[in-house]
Amino acid sequence: MQTHLQPKLEQNVCRCVPNFPPTLWGYDSFASFSFSDSEYESYTKKVESLKENVRDMLMASTENLIQNIELIDTLCRLSVSYHFEMEIEEQLNHIFYAVSKFLNDNDSDLYSTGLLFRVLRQHGYKISCNVFNKFKDKDGNFQKAISNDVKGILSLYEASFVSVHGEDILDGALAFTKPILESSLAMQSIPHHLAQHIRYALILSFHKGVPRVEARQYISVYEEDESRNETLLEFAKLDFNRVQLLHRQELGELVRWWKDSNLAGKLPYARDRIVELYFWACSIQSEPHFALLRLMVTKYLIMVSLSDDTYDTYATMEEIIAFSDAFERCNISAIDQLPDYMKDLYKTFLDLFEETSNIVCKEGRSYCAYYTKEAFKELLRAYRMEAKWSNDGYVPTFGEYLHNGATSSSYGVVPAVCFVGMGKFAGIKEYEWLKANPKIANAVKIIGRLLNDIVSHEDEQKRGDCASSVECYKNEYGVTEDIAVEEILKICGNAWKDINEECMRPNSTPRPILECLVNIARITEVAYTFDDGYTNPSSLKDKVISLFLEPLALSK
Repeated sequence: MQTHLQPKLEQNVCRCVPNFPPTLWGYDSFASFSFSDSEYESYTKKVESLKENVRDMLMASTENLIQNIELIDTLCRLSVSYHFEMEIEEQLNHIFYAVSKFLNDNDSDLYSTGLLFRVLRQHGYKISCNVFNKFKDKDGNFQKAISNDVKGILSLYEASFVSVHGEDILDGALAFTKPILESSLAMQSIPHHLAQHIRYALILSFHKGVPRVEARQYISVYEEDESRNETLLEFAKLDFNRVQLLHRQELGELVRWWKDSNLAGKLPYARDRIVELYFWACSIQSEPHFALLRLMVTKYLIMVSLSDDTYDTYATMEEIIAFSDAFERCNISAIDQLPDYMKDLYKTFLDLFEETSNIVCKEGRSYCAYYTKEAFKELLRAYRMEAKWSNDGYVPTFGEYLHNGATSSSYGVVPAVCFVGMGKFAGIKEYEWLKANPKIANAVKIIGRLLNDIVSHEDEQKRGDCASSVECYKNEYGVTEDIAVEEILKICGNAWKDINEECMRPNSTPRPILECLVNIARITEVAYTFDDGYTNPSSLKDKVISLFLEPLALSK
């Protein structure tokens, strides 16, 4: 017979209430977002009109291989390549099979070689890194003469980020190009748009950047480029503003859901980050047809965040055990064993699972709800383990921590929820593939856990959280914090090489699935490059404003 645990759980508890920064946003303005059909239709008509012109440009560019790859890259950077997926796929396939002969028959420069290499690699074509051997001297170092080619150096720098294991030449390329680019910013001779491009790339390379954020930045760079195509620029701006209208509508819907739940009031100890979490969801897939993915990912990420803060900073060990046991049952009958504040969290979970089930059952994909729920159970088991370590004062080995931490990153849950909104691309086969923890999925989890730890571990230790990867590494190997961080960043670098390798063709996993996982790693890089951009939302404020609140100025 189930005993009633609530009085025992809530009596005379001394709780740690963290002092998280409050939300930056007045939710009333977001909640009042209204969708203008006429404005959206106006944008759509203009986009569709220019789309045919851009398609003609794309087809005409096939006459020149370098112009073709340049245009494909520009479409990707402007985040409008989704309009031309079939054409780009066909053209890249042709380029890949022609590239060896082209490079042998032509004295291609550093810029063109780097561009061809990066774009083909980013689309899964494993072009050999030996294409860069021609730029090395007899001693195996990059030629000093190419240092003066700033545009070429930038191209080589960007290409170095799509490397896989064993490609020492690309590791050397990164070490060679970065200081040259840093010093080039002091040069007065380079065009302003190129200098701006270099600044963005040094902060975060294009390959590691979030596509929608990169597009917003690149539009401003492209606008200053004297060689720009005005039709393409206007097309990109119109499409950006059109998609922004959809995103604003979705954000308004989510903010209303969040306000109606009153979870921010019921769980005041937790971080209130609905806007930032929608930014994360948009970073994973921003295209219009992935609206369901963005809505569901945001809602589930809210539940991840609330659970994380509950387990890490507020609940007692007894309450964590009670909630974990109830969650394994995922049944409303288990709610009576919980303290009052946990009942609201538990009930919201059950409601969200039911909402998910109702959506996917209509599509004949009822299995999505099962896999999503199982992924969340695994996450809470990892949270429970970290809480136990903290409660016991136990510092695990680095390997022990990372094994559990890969799960506590929540990056097992996020792809499972993404699959809910990916329709035909995500069947039982893909869920079973994800459940088996393939190399790319594990690499994304490692990046998620370790980059988060690097920027947040000091504050977390002050709050009494369990030892992070940084503390575990220091403790096990007897090194300083700086050395621990340096070694952990190397692990993240190797994880990126795993990701790059696993995206190479041939590949039986649908590319939208792979892109989803890569984008999860990318938003991690964006959020945790300099600061804990989730806990400290001011770090992401400018990006949120530029993506959701400020439309681009159009030509008159």
